[in-house]
Amino acid sequence: MSQVEESITVKVPVRTAYDQWTQFETFPQFMEGVERIEQLSDTLTHWTTNVNGVERSFDAKITEQIPDERVAWTTVDGEARQAGVVTFHRIDDTTTKVMLQMDFDPSGVAETVGDKLGFVKRQVSGDLERFRSFIEGRGTPTGAWRGEV
Repeated sequence: MSQVEESITVKVPVRTAYDQWTQFETFPQFMEGVERIEQLSDTLTHWTTNVNGVERSFDAKITEQIPDERVAWTTVDGEARQAGVVTFHRIDDTTTKVMLQMDFDPSGVAETVGDKLGFVKRQVSGDLERFRSFIEGRGTPTGAWRGEV
């Protein structure tokens, strides 16, 4: 298993950042390689990805979700093995630190080499930068799910 940890500060209130993060179907708008996410239930999502020509499909289960604090997940079926958590930390009324921690199991030689070269870390960092641009540019979330898991 490999691990990546990245964080970013966004100029929106914690509720805005959290609410946007709960809108999984918008992830393709700021996550490179994510082609589509379907919200199957409150706790189950189906992902379709294409990273450097490698297509994958998998299901991820939300294992913990606390409004304005954290969203944790693990894959439960499909072609990817990963688990992670995103936490939201209030800096002040208009600023939030978003922290992402993810464990993943590279599959095959190409993914293992890519992991060793820091590809996943750079991709996560870029995804967080695009999330910042997305939510700061909008100023309001596209929706919200305030339930708890």
